[in-house]
Amino acid sequence: MLNHLTTEQRNPASESIDRLNALEIVQLINREDAKIADAVAEQAEVIAQAVDTIVARMRRGGRLLYIGAGTSGRLGVLDAAECPPTFNTSPELVVGIIAGGPDALTRAIEGAEDHPEYAVRDLQNHQLGESDVLVGIATSGRTPYVIGGLEYAHRMGAATIGLTCNQDSELAKVAQCMITPVVGPEVISGSTRMKAGTATKLVLNMLTTGTMVRLGKTYGNLMVDLRATNLKLMERSRRIVSMLTGLSSEQAEVLLERCGGEVKTAVVAQSRHVDAEVARQLLEQAEGHLRRALETS
Repeated sequence: MLNHLTTEQRNPASESIDRLNALEIVQLINREDAKIADAVAEQAEVIAQAVDTIVARMRRGGRLLYIGAGTSGRLGVLDAAECPPTFNTSPELVVGIIAGGPDALTRAIEGAEDHPEYAVRDLQNHQLGESDVLVGIATSGRTPYVIGGLEYAHRMGAATIGLTCNQDSELAKVAQCMITPVVGPEVISGSTRMKAGTATKLVLNMLTTGTMVRLGKTYGNLMVDLRATNLKLMERSRRIVSMLTGLSSEQAEVLLERCGGEVKTAVVAQSRHVDAEVARQLLEQAEGHLRRALETS
């Protein structure tokens, strides 16, 4: 059943890879990787549609959930885990679910991806509802766990998005929106952690980053809703506040302390000459968009 999948075909360019030296192997992989961005670019319109769907659902209280097995599942969990520190979202807003559970992040759980009923159980444990969006990630487009999850999500009224690297997949039959970057055969046949995995990561970056920008989590390209959980992020917070207010680093640090470490609150408080509580109210009125809060008279 795998013979027809693009990701399972032999790549003519790498048929003699075992005869190459290290530099030649690296150059070969790099040439193949260079094809990935174009494959993702061809899906730009449908990725944008997916972003709009996620934004609309989140604005009415919904969440974004990823579901996948193996590399696909791990990439979904990774993308979800990076949202709270980057955009100061709650861990419940973007959720990654992997077949086999947390143990599958570091080792293969044999057979976990072959059971669609496991996906139903996992989604029920996360209380998937009609306001949510489920993105099913399956490079092959045929993973029973992912297909079962999307079928259940459809029955529950959730929006469903499929992400695969193979055309005409089983996944396309159960997803309302399909993202299909076809990256061609892998350098090592069937090793979809390579080009397909990279394409998946690029798409997931676009989904969450596009969503968060639309929700007001950035000001221009500045990460103004970050959560300063370490020294690097604390320094970044001070630098952003300094950049947007003209304050020195020391002054920005004092202002941030007064505003509970909230970058947007600090910028509004300084720019609008108000205290932290009023700044938060202005941001709430602007639906969290810093630019709107600064420009509203």
